[in-house]
Amino acid sequence: MNWSGGKDSALALYRLQQQDQYTITGLLTTVNGAYGRVSMHGVRQELVQAQADRLGLHLQLLALPETTSMTDYSQQMADTLRPLVADGVTHAAFGDIFLEDLRTWRETQLAQVGLSGVFPLWKVDSMALLDAFWAAGFQTIVVAVNGQVLDRSFCGRVLDRQFVADLPAGVDPCGENGEFHTFVFDAPYFTSPIAVRPGEPIERTYTFTDADGASQTTTYYFCDLDDC
Repeated sequence: MNWSGGKDSALALYRLQQQDQYTITGLLTTVNGAYGRVSMHGVRQELVQAQADRLGLHLQLLALPETTSMTDYSQQMADTLRPLVADGVTHAAFGDIFLEDLRTWRETQLAQVGLSGVFPLWKVDSMALLDAFWAAGFQTIVVAVNGQVLDRSFCGRVLDRQFVADLPAGVDPCGENGEFHTFVFDAPYFTSPIAVRPGEPIERTYTFTDADGASQTTTYYFCDLDDC
């Protein structure tokens, strides 16, 4: 299970467990090797380990440089997956919902190491997913927001119905377009909740190079989670 610690991977895992079609062998999380934080989410790897401990699953971390090309990322991911395939792993699961290009890219990369992709949430309506998420007893907190579409006040909030009601028009309720990222602190399959509280949002600006070679600058707000 490709595990970010957020709501989509958490719900995808829950659905896989309910279907009883696959045996989950472990979680794989990419982290910033310089800071020990989950890529894009900014959550400390110790908190993702706390999730794995409550799930009773092995957590494998793939530590990436602070800056890395897609070519290098693909190579390091392949190097991480090959030993799992040698041990008998046949599938890699993801929490993607409707980004066609991303799914196609994942499936292409997986095929090169002999794996098939599994997408338990694929094409399910975002609000239907959230309704199922809440009904099952999951709770999650927003730990990162894209400042191009949301202001800093959304960072550090619990993702509930009021949060969704406050979203600007055009923002996906699940943040599937990268509008925000979350950390699950309680779940029906956790042995106990993870007690955390958000700190003040911190602003970070990143410059990316798009497919056409043009530079794009984006501001993100991150909330560190403290133990409580």
